[in-house]
Amino acid sequence: MAQTIRRGGKAVRKAAAASGTKRKVRAARRQTGSMIDQVMQWIPFSEETLHRILMVAILGGAAVLAWVVASMAGVPQLAEAEVALFASKSGFEVKRVEVRGVNRMNELKIYEKVLGQRDQAMPRLDIAGLRDELLQLSWVKDARVSRQLPDTLVVDVIERSPHAVLRRDGKLTLIDETGSPLETVSPAKAKGLLVLSGNGAEARVPDLVHLLDAAPALRPQVAEAEWIGNRRWNLTFKTRQVLALPEGETESASALLTFARMDGVDRLLGGKVASFDMRSSDRIYMRVPGRADAVAAAARADALEKSTAKANAAAGKTEAARAAVASVTPLNSAGAKAPGSKTAQD
Repeated sequence: MAQTIRRGGKAVRKAAAASGTKRKVRAARRQTGSMIDQVMQWIPFSEETLHRILMVAILGGAAVLAWVVASMAGVPQLAEAEVALFASKSGFEVKRVEVRGVNRMNELKIYEKVLGQRDQAMPRLDIAGLRDELLQLSWVKDARVSRQLPDTLVVDVIERSPHAVLRRDGKLTLIDETGSPLETVSPAKAKGLLVLSGNGAEARVPDLVHLLDAAPALRPQVAEAEWIGNRRWNLTFKTRQVLALPEGETESASALLTFARMDGVDRLLGGKVASFDMRSSDRIYMRVPGRADAVAAAARADALEKSTAKANAAAGKTEAARAAVASVTPLNSAGAKAPGSKTAQD
């Protein structure tokens, strides 16, 4: 009797494929497990510690997310306001202002900036913003604002130092060593300070300081400095004598040093010379008041004397000619020719 055997081809292939997949999964798990084991061996802490770190990271991320959501909802601002209100009710608010370090500037200008912070709660006080406002004042070089609990705001100020006076358009303005303007002053308050003039002179203050350092002995004698043509300096001393310096930082410093040496030997300052011109590198020109007038007067006197001499000589010649004519033709008292006399023609 014949027996027919049927083979389920598709079922066999499916079973084989499933079996192969399971083998691959097991192999992948074994490989992954071995990789994780290797990583755990490299990490310098235990698996329990790693688990804690992961939990902290997850909780931290959740906290950050909660903070972002709360910020978008305005919760931190509300909490800050509540804390500030509580602090204010507890006496932690600005009631007094103490200003330190003010010597020359008007202290009221600082109070105008600071008193706007009064009655504010200490936690809500904008220290950085207040400092920035104080730095906008012309006299303030630096400032520090601090809280002195429970109710005092302390302002420490570092003032700028007046270095010179800028004269422009009939006004005098105090400036510091950088050329920054401080305030407009009267001539009485500007007395004793170096006076600057000329377009752009305030921007050249550091250069002028460096120039005067070349001759320290002359520096106290300089009363004014004029920046000429945006290229050189004219110095006026307290004796009202003027020194014209050449262009160039090196050239002007060398000329000033030479002048200081000459003054040390010949005492130029306080003498008859009104101005010294050192713009030429090989010579110095000096102007003495009245010298030109005296020379001109002498020239005029000499010319007048020569003119008078010429006139006298001409008059002498005329008189001699008249005398010669008179000796040849004698005249009577009426001016007629005397009888018996002869003329040159006769």
